[in-house]
Amino acid sequence: MLYRLLGETKMEVSRLCFGALTIGSLQANLPLAEGAGVIRSALESGVNFIDTAELYDTYKYIRQAIQGFERDVIIASKCYAYTYEGMRESVEKALKELGRDYIDIFMLHEQESILTIKGHWEAIEYLIKAKEQGTVRAIGISTHHVEGVLGAASIPEIDVIHPLINIAGIGIRGGTLEDMLKAIKTAAKAGKGLYAMKALGGGNLLERTEEAFDFILGIPEFASVAVGMRTQEEVAYNTRLFSGQRVPEQIKSAVRRLPRRLHLENWCTGCGKCILRCRSAALSLSGGRAVVDSQHCTLCGYCGSVCPNFCIKVI
Repeated sequence: MLYRLLGETKMEVSRLCFGALTIGSLQANLPLAEGAGVIRSALESGVNFIDTAELYDTYKYIRQAIQGFERDVIIASKCYAYTYEGMRESVEKALKELGRDYIDIFMLHEQESILTIKGHWEAIEYLIKAKEQGTVRAIGISTHHVEGVLGAASIPEIDVIHPLINIAGIGIRGGTLEDMLKAIKTAAKAGKGLYAMKALGGGNLLERTEEAFDFILGIPEFASVAVGMRTQEEVAYNTRLFSGQRVPEQIKSAVRRLPRRLHLENWCTGCGKCILRCRSAALSLSGGRAVVDSQHCTLCGYCGSVCPNFCIKVI
């Protein structure tokens, strides 16, 4: 496995970051032992960086996966808190459920611009204090927006930026792929650590996997790329690919047989909450029910978190 420094954080992270969203309740909802086993397999293959979030409900998997693991594991999490007290509760929850006395990176989840970042400034003030006390090592944001990257680049207190980008530009908000690339260069010049999300467009680029990863790995500003993995075959495929090793054909075939889609149950009442939650404009109402446009869906699963009837899943 190859490693790079994450901006000016002094953290050396693996080029492949384990994206924990896929194993949790928003997506595969794996049994605890199975999900932890998938993470542990990645760690044993050289991955030392895990990306999660309070929303993903995956702390328990990570805690079990890192128990007894001898090498250092860098963990990044995020939440939607916008107050000082709310952020304190989220960080303390992460520390308790992960079984750690510090977390490496804690981020504001899904920021859109410098305006939303400033609107969350109380939460950042808590993170600044936590960083001074050593319970948080670095402060960051995740974003799907070009202006989110540029806004964070201009704020000295922010150390890490986790932007959405992929070869097809799927899910990028407020600009084009070229605009996002320019924003990423600006952030890197400002000393920010950068790691990418949605390199496969939430599963929409599975038929172009190697091309899509080559594109992301060719962007010099990225230290790492977060990739969702839910099976041992996906771990084997990705760790080999990111390590520059040949991927056996049987592993490629196994991974190709794992397509994903957004599934909406027929008991949907058409309340519209998922439509308001979707940042990719992929959901709409038709015939009194929510329907998905697969061309725009990034398979993030966030819509499922607001469905009052539990009728949305990535499967």
